[in-house]
Amino acid sequence: MVHKRATPFMEEDSLYPESDGQPVGENTIQFRLIMMLQGGLDALFKDIPDVFVAGDLFWYPVQLSSEEIENQEEPSRQAPDVMVVFGVEKKDRPSYMQWEENNIAPQVVFEIVSPSNSKELMAKKFEFYQTHGVEEYYAYNPKGNRLEGWLRRGEVLEKITPMEGWKSPRLGVSFTTVSGELRLLTANGERLGTYLDVVQERDRQHLEKERQRLEAERERLDKELERQRADAAELERDLQQKRANDAEAERDLQQKRANDAEEVIEHLRERLQQLGIDPDELRS
Repeated sequence: MVHKRATPFMEEDSLYPESDGQPVGENTIQFRLIMMLQGGLDALFKDIPDVFVAGDLFWYPVQLSSEEIENQEEPSRQAPDVMVVFGVEKKDRPSYMQWEENNIAPQVVFEIVSPSNSKELMAKKFEFYQTHGVEEYYAYNPKGNRLEGWLRRGEVLEKITPMEGWKSPRLGVSFTTVSGELRLLTANGERLGTYLDVVQERDRQHLEKERQRLEAERERLDKELERQRADAAELERDLQQKRANDAEAERDLQQKRANDAEEVIEHLRERLQQLGIDPDELRS
């Protein structure tokens, strides 16, 4: 018997490829829906550090040896169009290797059915998700505007009926297709924003904060200018008061000098008179 020999020293990135070379979406509708789901859910949980949202990322549920991988008929992996994992760090990953994530399987997965997705392929996806612990599985076919969902009950995924208005236990969002296309609604009934919406809102908030900062700075400068004007006015009043005080002091000094001179003259007159001299005769 001839055994297939495993390739020695295979690198992990060869064992677990990051891409299969296929595009994210086969058409603009599928691509737009994937981006809506991935971006919207990423935005929904953007402030929660232990919720990871990814689109078209390989998920490897079980670590296998190189020999086991080479002997597989089909790779044991899936790349859900969108998946959400609760309880793991929000960070970039080349792929989702479950054994490196405390063995936490994605709890919620989405598939947007494309023209090339056969019933057999969708059945394999369903079996994979059911086998490997997905709690909520949603599949949407833009052609026909058909949404299906399954919720885990024990070891199996049971179909959800009806889907219109269904609220995801994990995500907290509701599903609707009444507009002719899949929409996710937040708890307050608003359409789940896409990542672009979040970026635009973030930019708007940034501009608003900058406007408020500039307004506060303008008010501060206005108050500073007003304070400087008040200080200048007070300084001018103090200067005028000093000038007035100096002028009054000068008048008082001149008056004192005049009084002193008058006293000296009067004293001299008295002295002359004591000597028998008439001061008035001295003037002539």
